[in-house]
Amino acid sequence: MDTYPKKRLEIIVEAPALNRVLNALDQADVSGYTVLPALAGKGSKGPWQREGLVSAAGKMVMIVCILDEELAGKALDSVFDLITHRIGIVTISNVEVVRDKRF
Repeated sequence: MDTYPKKRLEIIVEAPALNRVLNALDQADVSGYTVLPALAGKGSKGPWQREGLVSAAGKMVMIVCILDEELAGKALDSVFDLITHRIGIVTISNVEVVRDKRF
């Protein structure tokens, strides 16, 4: 089976910033993404969990995109300013897909 190289962009950010990040991805011509709730974790300030929070302020979400390498750079540029001054993490990794035309 043939596979095709792509980039996987993962953005973990506070839930209140979600729509701004998605708008930035849309403006960068990202054709698709998936948003998942981040339930718990541990970072530089210790462990945290979503359970028991009464507002969206402390809740985190993860946005996952699979992109061509050229578009990955454009997407990173579009979200950089939004993420820089917020709680969040951005990672990019190499992946292989089996349906090249979907991404």
